[in-house]
Amino acid sequence: MEAALDKQSQPAAQRVLYEHPLNERSRSFLRLEYLFSQAAHHVRRSSEWDSRATLTCILEILSIFSNTNIKSEVLKELERHAGNLRRLEQNPDIDTLQLGSLLEDIDARVDGLHRINGQIASELKTSEFLISIRQRSAIPGGTCDFDLPAFHYWLQQPPNQRTDDLFRWLHNFDDIGQAIQLILKLTRGSTHLKPAIAHDGVYQETLNPKMPCQLVRIVLPAGVPYFAELSGGKHRFTARFLQFSTIEQRARQTEQDVDFELACCVI
Repeated sequence: MEAALDKQSQPAAQRVLYEHPLNERSRSFLRLEYLFSQAAHHVRRSSEWDSRATLTCILEILSIFSNTNIKSEVLKELERHAGNLRRLEQNPDIDTLQLGSLLEDIDARVDGLHRINGQIASELKTSEFLISIRQRSAIPGGTCDFDLPAFHYWLQQPPNQRTDDLFRWLHNFDDIGQAIQLILKLTRGSTHLKPAIAHDGVYQETLNPKMPCQLVRIVLPAGVPYFAELSGGKHRFTARFLQFSTIEQRARQTEQDVDFELACCVI
C-alpha cells in the first residue's frame, strides 16, 4: 500500500504488461474492467458493428453479474482497502493529502453502491429484447438478421438512437464500474515493480498464505520474442516465458534467462 502513496514517482518506459489474478474476486474484477473498457471503446462509434460489439459487452457483463454477487464482493473489498489505508495514517513517509483523497474516493464509492436498491441492472436482466439476443449469442452466427429480426430492426435505427440506448443500459453499471476501477488502482499501486530473472525461461515463487497476494504483474520490454504465461494460486505462482509464433502449433519455452520486472500485489 505504501507504494501507492509514495511521494516519489518513476517515469513509465515502453513495455508489455502481463497480469494474473490469484483469487476469484480479482479474476471477476479484471474481466469486468476489460469488458467496461471494450464497451467504452465501441459505444461512441456509429457503425452497426460497433453497436453489436457494445451490446455483446453488456450481455457478458450481465452474465458475470448473474453468476456472482458482485455488489457484495466490491463492498467487502472497498472496506478492506479502507482499513489498510487508515493503518497508514501515522506513517511519516506517506503523502497524507493523497491518503485522504483515496479514503474520500472509497467513501464515495461505498455510498454510491449503497444507494442502489436491489440488484444491479435488474431492468436489463428482465428485458425480453436483451434476453432474446443473449440466448441466440450462444449459437455461432445466431444473432444474424433472420434469427433476430427485432435486433436487426434496432441496428437499422439512426446511430444517435442506438447510442442513446447503449449509454442508458451502460449507465446501470456506472457506480460498480467506478468502484472496481478504484479497487484495481489500489491493488496495482500497492507494490513497486522489482527486477527478477527467470532461469531457463521459468520463474516460480512461493507465497505467504497469511498475506494473500491478489495479483501478479510482470513487465517485459517491448520487442522481445517471448511472452509471459502465468499460473498459480494463493500458495505459489509460476511464470513461463514462451517464444511466440503463429506458424508452430505450440509455443515453446525459451531456454535463455529472462530479465523482467515483477510485482506481487499483497494488500
